[in-house]
Amino acid sequence: MAKATFRVWRGDASGGGFQDYATEISEGMVVLDAIHQIQAEQANDLAVRWNCKAGKCGSCSAEVNGQPRLMCMTRLNQLDLTQPVTIEPMRAFPLIRDLVSDVSWNFRAKKGIRKFAPRSADSPDGTWRMAQVDVERVQEFRKCIECFLCQDVCHVLRDHRMFDAFVGPRHLVYAAALEMNPLDVDDRTRSLKQEHGIGYCNITKCCTAVCPEGITITDNAIIPLKERVIDQLYDPIAKVFRVLRGGRHV
Repeated sequence: MAKATFRVWRGDASGGGFQDYATEISEGMVVLDAIHQIQAEQANDLAVRWNCKAGKCGSCSAEVNGQPRLMCMTRLNQLDLTQPVTIEPMRAFPLIRDLVSDVSWNFRAKKGIRKFAPRSADSPDGTWRMAQVDVERVQEFRKCIECFLCQDVCHVLRDHRMFDAFVGPRHLVYAAALEMNPLDVDDRTRSLKQEHGIGYCNITKCCTAVCPEGITITDNAIIPLKERVIDQLYDPIAKVFRVLRGGRHV
């Protein structure tokens, strides 16, 4: 049976390094299969986070050959096995141990986005009327499995460590799902600019490239939100109307 070498990060927040493991591989295996095999046969104490093994829970996010990916959805036949396959934890977040990163900041950041605020029912039976095209617009965003690969690849978080100023693409998708919901009446424009730092995104589309659900993060979520911020807070005519209505200057 064929063998492949996997160069796996071992260590914790205090330090560590890569260690090579050679293990048998077979047709149809994914990276997570190889990690489980190494864990069972050679490194019983190897820490790895996973759950569904079906690409729907987002737990097994890691970096494979330097690319943020779900280990359960990365097939070995997609990789060059003549060279060691490097597997390491997501580097945008604090390391816990081995392949496990601490992603808890994401859940705290999400709480900072104002929640769904539905308008009053517009029908006597207590229901709403809305166009199907408006309903479908936000369905794409609901596919997010919170794997945080988009957060990991975002240079604002990964390279510049601006966690206090920028919520990242995953949470901008969440905000877009609320802002574009035909029932929602809240206006998060000022929050997107000030608290959530949408201006720091320079639309490189790296987040879209790594999304395992194929969500068009940049074009369908972030850019429309940026346009709303510009239209409402920087358009000179809109500013005149805000002044006449007693609104604040930006």
